[in-house]
Amino acid sequence: MRTPTLWAVLATGVLSMLLLDGGLAVNLLLVAIPTALAAYFAGRDAGRRPRAWSVVWGVGGIGLLAVPALRDADWPSFLAVVTAIGLGSLALNGGRTWHAVLFGPVGVVNSVVTGVAWGWRGLRERFGGARRGVGVGLRAFVVSAVLLLVFGALFAGADAAFADLLGDLVPDTSVTGGPWRVVLLVSGLVVALSVAHTAAAPVRLDRVVVRPGRPRNRVEWALPLIVLTVLFAAFNAVQLVVLFGGYDAVLKKTDLSYAEYARQGFWQLLFVTLLTLLVVVFALRWAPRDGAGDRKLVRGVLGTLCALTLVVVASAVRRMDMYVEAYGLTRLRISVLAGELWLGLVIVLIMAAGVWGARWLPRAVAAGAAAGVLAFGLMSPDSLIAERNVQRYEDTGKFDVLYARDLSADAVPALDRLKEPMRSCVLRPIADELDQDDAPWYATSWGEARARDILRDRPPAESISRSECDSLTEFPEYR
Repeated sequence: MRTPTLWAVLATGVLSMLLLDGGLAVNLLLVAIPTALAAYFAGRDAGRRPRAWSVVWGVGGIGLLAVPALRDADWPSFLAVVTAIGLGSLALNGGRTWHAVLFGPVGVVNSVVTGVAWGWRGLRERFGGARRGVGVGLRAFVVSAVLLLVFGALFAGADAAFADLLGDLVPDTSVTGGPWRVVLLVSGLVVALSVAHTAAAPVRLDRVVVRPGRPRNRVEWALPLIVLTVLFAAFNAVQLVVLFGGYDAVLKKTDLSYAEYARQGFWQLLFVTLLTLLVVVFALRWAPRDGAGDRKLVRGVLGTLCALTLVVVASAVRRMDMYVEAYGLTRLRISVLAGELWLGLVIVLIMAAGVWGARWLPRAVAAGAAAGVLAFGLMSPDSLIAERNVQRYEDTGKFDVLYARDLSADAVPALDRLKEPMRSCVLRPIADELDQDDAPWYATSWGEARARDILRDRPPAESISRSECDSLTEFPEYR
C-alpha cells in the first residue's frame, strides 16, 4: 500500500464517522469519493489501468448515489445504493460473462479480511520505511485540527450568528454517540480497504470456465418450444383484440368489470414474462449446434417466442394502466410496472444478441438495470404517485387520504395542490415528521428541503380538527 492509498482510506473512515450519523443524502457521495480514489491509487500502484467499461461502471455507481441526495423516499434510495454496490464491484473486478456480472460482489466480500491485513502491513511499512513523510502529514493534520477547534470555539462564543453558521456547516463532533461513531469509523476503514485491495488484486471470474450443456436432438429441442410458441400466439391474438378496443365484448362474455379484468391478469402475465426468460436461458444451453441449419432453427424459434413475449409485456403494461385508472397508483404498482418494462428491455436485448452476437449481452443487461434504477430514482416515484392520484382526484373526486399520508416529503409539491381540508389532513403527518427530523445539511435530501420550503410558506391549517380528517379516511378508494 502506497501513501496516497493510505490517506484516501483514512479520509473515508473519518468522513464516515463524521457524516454518516444523521442519515443518507449528499454525505454518501462525499464518503464515496475518497473510496473511489483509494481504489484508483491502489489499482495504479498495482499496474492496472482503468479500462473504458470500468470507468463506465464507476461513474454509473457514483451517479446512482445522487438518488439519496435528491429524494427523501427510502425505497428508491435503497435500490439505488444496492445497484451502486453492484456497479462498483463490476468496476473493480471487471466482467464480460454472466457469472462475472452476477457474482462480482463476491470479490469485494472476499477482500474484507485480506484487505484489512493488507492495510495493516501497508501502515507498518509507511511508518517503518517512510516514517518522516507520514509523520509530517499526521502532525500537520493534528495541528490544523487543534487550531480549528480552539479558534472556532472562541469565535463561536464571541458571535451567536457565527455559532449558528458553524452548527449548520460543521459535523457534530461531540462525544454523544461515541461508540456508534467508532463503529462508523471502523466500517469506513474496512470498506475502503476492501475496495482498494480488490482494485489491486481483483477476482478474475471471467476465467472461470462454464461448460455448455449437452446439445439435444432438433425434434427433442424444438417441439416443446414450438408448442409453447403456438400457445403464446393464441393468447396474443386475444390480447390484440382487447388492446385494439374489444373490451366490451370480452367483459360481457367473462362477466368481469373493467377493473376486475385489469387486476385479474397482470400478475400472471408478469410471471409468464419471467418464466419465458428462464425457458430461453435453458433452451440456449441445450440448443442443437451442429451447423448453420441448427443456428437458424434456434434463432427462428427463440426469436419468435421472444417477439410474442413482447406482446405479453405490452398486455401486462396495458392491464396495469387500466388498474391504475380504476384504483389509483401505489408504490407496489409502479415498482412492478417498472420491473415489467425492464424485463421487456431484456427480451429486446436477447433478440438483438441473436442477430449480432451475445458477447456484449451481460454488460448490456447490467447497464440497462442500472440505468433503469437511476431513472426510477430521478423521476421521484413518490412524487409521481402523488401527482397521478391528485389528478385522479380532480377528475373523479376519489382519493385515498390514508395512503397519501404515508408518502415521503417528495410528494409534498403534488399534494399541495389539494383543496382544504384534505390538503392539511394529508400534509400534517408529513410536516410533523419533518419537524422532528433535525438532520444536518449533509444528511438532508433536496426533496426534503423543498418540502420544508413549501410547508413553511403554507403550513397545514391548525383549524382543521383530527375528527374532520378522520372522516375523510373512512372510505379508502384503493389498497
